[in-house]
Amino acid sequence: MQESELQAYREKLKCSFPQIEDCFEDYIKDALNGLTNDGIEKYLKGASTVCMIGRGWEPVLVYLEEMPGIARHLGEPTLEIVSNAVWDMSRTPNGNSIPPFMACLPEAARRLGSLEQMEYYLEIIFDFMENTTGSIHGHHTTFASPGLPELLKQTPYLLNQLSLEGLKNWVEYGARNYNSNPERQKDYFSLQSADSRAVLQRERHGTLYMDNQRMLDMYLRSMWQDESYFVPYSMGFDELRKPVPYYDNLGIRIPDVYDDFDDGSDDKSGFVSGIDRYRLTIAHIAAHRRWSDVLVADNFSQFQRIAIEHLEDSRVEYLMLKQYPGLRKYIMALHPAPIEGDCDNENESCIRHRLAMLSRAILDPDHGYKNKHILEFVDRFYKVVREEDGASTKAMVDIAITFTARTRLQSDQLPKMHFDNTEVDYRDDNRHMWVFIEENDEAEDFENKQQTKKEELENEGLPPRHYPEWDYNTTTFKPDWVSLYESIHPSANASDIDDILEKHAALAKLLKLILDKLKPQRFVRVRYQEEGSELDLDIAIRSLIDYKCGAQPDPRINMSHKHDGRDIAVMILLDLSASLNDVPNGADQTILQLSQEAVSLLAWTIEQLGDKYAIAGFHSDTRHNVRYYHIKGYSEHFDDTVKGRLAAMDAGFSTRMGAAIRHAGHYLEGQIADKKLMLILTDGEPSDIDVEDERYLISDTKKAVDELSSKGMHSYCISLDKKADDYIQDIFGVGGYTVIDHVEKLPEKLPMLFAALTS
Repeated sequence: MQESELQAYREKLKCSFPQIEDCFEDYIKDALNGLTNDGIEKYLKGASTVCMIGRGWEPVLVYLEEMPGIARHLGEPTLEIVSNAVWDMSRTPNGNSIPPFMACLPEAARRLGSLEQMEYYLEIIFDFMENTTGSIHGHHTTFASPGLPELLKQTPYLLNQLSLEGLKNWVEYGARNYNSNPERQKDYFSLQSADSRAVLQRERHGTLYMDNQRMLDMYLRSMWQDESYFVPYSMGFDELRKPVPYYDNLGIRIPDVYDDFDDGSDDKSGFVSGIDRYRLTIAHIAAHRRWSDVLVADNFSQFQRIAIEHLEDSRVEYLMLKQYPGLRKYIMALHPAPIEGDCDNENESCIRHRLAMLSRAILDPDHGYKNKHILEFVDRFYKVVREEDGASTKAMVDIAITFTARTRLQSDQLPKMHFDNTEVDYRDDNRHMWVFIEENDEAEDFENKQQTKKEELENEGLPPRHYPEWDYNTTTFKPDWVSLYESIHPSANASDIDDILEKHAALAKLLKLILDKLKPQRFVRVRYQEEGSELDLDIAIRSLIDYKCGAQPDPRINMSHKHDGRDIAVMILLDLSASLNDVPNGADQTILQLSQEAVSLLAWTIEQLGDKYAIAGFHSDTRHNVRYYHIKGYSEHFDDTVKGRLAAMDAGFSTRMGAAIRHAGHYLEGQIADKKLMLILTDGEPSDIDVEDERYLISDTKKAVDELSSKGMHSYCISLDKKADDYIQDIFGVGGYTVIDHVEKLPEKLPMLFAALTS
């Protein structure tokens, strides 16, 4: 690290303890290895806050040393949360508890496993501190909490023995019973009293997730080929509803502890250990991730959605058991067996009871139910999944809607719902199945909004997008390794682009002759139109016959015509690294100016053809700061706004290409087209200042190109680097690139190349 850069970081740390100087460089390097730019700012600000509490240099050094690792594990918000917690603790008489508080944080973070759990842990600590800090007149906190330092010293051991709910109960017992006796409070929280150990033993139960984290992680990856993360949650803090497993874009949420299940049967067929409960929950969620589709929730009533969820749960479990039949005994033990007739149709809503019976009957051939609807729809379910090789979510929708209509009762509207023997606790809450149209209630607008949502951007304030990066040394992805910031490119004078087009007017005429041959010429009829360009005689005669016969005539008696031909979406991705400012041999313009002319002509060319296209540029300054600039979006035309952005093109920094390709692919994938093409214009190999291994970013870029191909998108690279033969075929493969040795001919060659690629 350069001395000037190190000094800039040191100036942001408002702390003058001399003990910091010897280790500061190591601390900041560790922080840079895992934190974003925003995270670095929070890190130094948090350390400055800890310094200001006036408790010496030790808490500051602990914060500087430990917090980068904690932030990488739990998320960067912990930087502010912990510094604010230390500040709040210093404002009370409990300043002597700050060193043990800081010392226990690394192990607490490892055991808790998620930001939510850490926040609950701090809530326990601060509630205890508030309740046990003494006062003279009842409202001025004067005496420090006797048990808080002991509690913090024992925290690593306690979290290895208890779930977070168990820790909460153990702490509350001690605070409630020994609040007025400081010495006995110390004995309790230092685990010296018999009462303390007895309550600890009472609260110690079940299988803790953190004790089995690695095994469950390997289970998900090896058995389901799923790379998702686990995020544990506690059962003891949600007072409004009982938390249930689910998954979202942050990971798979599972309880931090599972007790063994035993229904008391003599043959132990109803026994399921805690670890097997974890495996079954994870298997059910992984099955949803593999086989379930997303539905628009607005299209269904609440009862229909519940029925769809039950049937989709049954379908993915059917597929799951085909692959891993050994899970059946655990499902049969954990799935409730509702008793037919248990629900009172006159006084309570029985829809959940009916659906639980249907779900059980699908899984258990010996269910013994007599209800004709249950029997009919079990047969219908198996007929569909067997004939259609597992069927689809859409097939379950059809069955669920019919089942709801066939079994609907007036009592289903009653506020009292029958819940006994209906809750399947290993299943998730199915939130992943539903998407809501929130902007408005017009269903016909939904597709248009989905198409345009990806390119709706603000010029300022967008949070970074995090992308993985491929490490060829370990043949694994580094998750969320690159931070990419996107913005709309600044504008300049649009007339500069008009001057470029005027300069190449002769080339434009030649291109126009080529374009006329590329434009779709063949017309096809579009029939059954209420309004059209001409009468569809066959349909008109048929409608007239219907009218004469007294039937409702079909009003769609017209037809129109449309071109049938090209259906292409193009993404033009420009390397805007600093080397574009060089002037190549034999030219009197920089590579940036030549690229600007070439892209302007290419944009004009594609605009004449009517193809969908977008233009973006990128450069990078380490993995923490990849910049992605939107020059033209798919919904924009080649007008003065876009020309102004092209005119303002500037070059700087480095070429971290893999992240830019992944982000550009994100927008290209959202387009509806028969062919999707990404054109990449670059003047050098992938590189960045924080990477010394030349092969590292080349292999990551190849991986990004392979990801595009796996999603049905094509990539093609136009390289201006005379040394490109050393690496470009490794990235884009045979036939996936062109090397232009005479850069001054780029404005002429680029549009021709596009025409050849898309003809």
